[in-house]
Amino acid sequence: MVVKEIVNDSQFRDILNLNVSKLVVVDFYATWCGPCRRVAPKYEKLSNRFNRAVFLEVDVDKCQDTTTSEGVSAMPTFILYRNKLQVAKIRGADMIAVESEIIQLYETCNVDAVEDCGVPCQRDLSSFIMKTQCEALNDSDDHPLPGLFEKNGYIESDCDQQLILSLTFKQPVKVHSIKVKAPKNNGPKSLKLFINQPNTIDFDSATHNLAAQELDLKPDELDGKIVNLKYVTFQNIYNLQIFVVNNQTEEEVTRIDSLDIIGTPMSATNMGDFKRISGKKGRAH
Repeated sequence: MVVKEIVNDSQFRDILNLNVSKLVVVDFYATWCGPCRRVAPKYEKLSNRFNRAVFLEVDVDKCQDTTTSEGVSAMPTFILYRNKLQVAKIRGADMIAVESEIIQLYETCNVDAVEDCGVPCQRDLSSFIMKTQCEALNDSDDHPLPGLFEKNGYIESDCDQQLILSLTFKQPVKVHSIKVKAPKNNGPKSLKLFINQPNTIDFDSATHNLAAQELDLKPDELDGKIVNLKYVTFQNIYNLQIFVVNNQTEEEVTRIDSLDIIGTPMSATNMGDFKRISGKKGRAH
């Protein structure tokens, strides 16, 4: 496999667009950088070894817009992309770390994963959710959390629009995106996502604390469309909590028919040993 040199900013974006189903590895380097020159032969060997991935090199002085937009501030920096999104970033000439990330992401890119969820090199993580360790706050008695995991079931809020969903995984996962199905009138609108909380966050904390990411869903995204997350942020996740702030039309209650978490599993660590402290059911403010 030949390492392809990027000669301008538009070429970089074009190659990402043409290789959404492949792992793309990029070496951001400078000709005046000693460590960059030292690791170049090792980088080329990796490209020969992992010949189903795309290996690129970007001269930061020639492609300054790309360097800035991709958050590169030190050389060398290695960034791995999948579906045009950053999935890993290694700053410095740590080729062991680069190889480790390539191995993990390269091997998970398979046909089954694409067929499962519709996202290249990802899979539906439903089978990795420990349903007995999940919890919802302010779910109604008639349509509680288990309905979210049942065919033709759904979850509905109780005394107002807000919901908190706490999902625990059997093993650490990388979360790439979510898919939501819900009615366009009272489906969720504003979401705040929290990661790896030791206990179910209460409504006051969810309202005022900084989230890992905030989303504002549009009505046409409530039919199972892929909603991408900041994939670099959602690494090594064992607990994902979603605060539903409101719904689309300020209806009295919020309803969610299904919620798919899309990503890839990491190590085989059994998260059954993770003891989550349950929050109090119902409103917490």
